[in-house]
Amino acid sequence: MALRKSTPTPLHTVQPRQHPRDLLGLQQQLGDADPHLRRLAARDLGAFPKAALSLGQALALETEPAVREALFTSLGGLAGEAAVQALLPLLRSDDAGLRNGAIEALAAMPQAVAPCVDRLLHDDDPDVRIFTVNLLGELRHAAVPAWLVQVLHQDEHVNVVAAALEVLAEVGGTDELPALRA
Repeated sequence: MALRKSTPTPLHTVQPRQHPRDLLGLQQQLGDADPHLRRLAARDLGAFPKAALSLGQALALETEPAVREALFTSLGGLAGEAAVQALLPLLRSDDAGLRNGAIEALAAMPQAVAPCVDRLLHDDDPDVRIFTVNLLGELRHAAVPAWLVQVLHQDEHVNVVAAALEVLAEVGGTDELPALRA
C-alpha cells in the first residue's frame, strides 16, 4: 500500500492590524471588543515598562480570565515600582480573583514590594492588612519574618494577628519562637 500525501490545509489570510504594535497602539488595543486581541496586547505590553499604569487600569475593568492572566503576567514581568503601584489598589477589590492575582504578581517582585510593606501593614482597613500578611507568606524576602513579628506586636485586630501567626508558623525560624509564644 502506497502512502499518499495529504492535501495541505490553506493558511489563514493575513488580517491587517487595526493598531500599531508600539506602546500607544497596544494600549489602544487593550480596549478592543475582541478578548483575543486584548490578551495579545496585554502580553505584548509586558515589554514596555511605561505600560504598567495602562495594564493596571485594564485589570480593574477586565472580566475575561485569559486576558486578566496576561495582564497579571505582564505586570509581574515588569517588576518595578510602577507595576507595584498598579497592583496595590487591587488589594481593596471586592473581586477575589483580582485580589489573589495581585498577591501572586506582587509576590514575584519582592524587591519592588518591600518599600510598601510597612505602609500596607498599617493600613486602616484590616482586610488590606490580612491580604498583606497573605502576600508576605508568598514573598521571598529576608525581612518577611520581622514584618510578621511586627504584626504580632502591634496589630490589635484578631484576624490580622491570626493570619500573621499562621504565616509565621510556616516561614519563620527559631528566632521567631519568642514572638509566637507571646
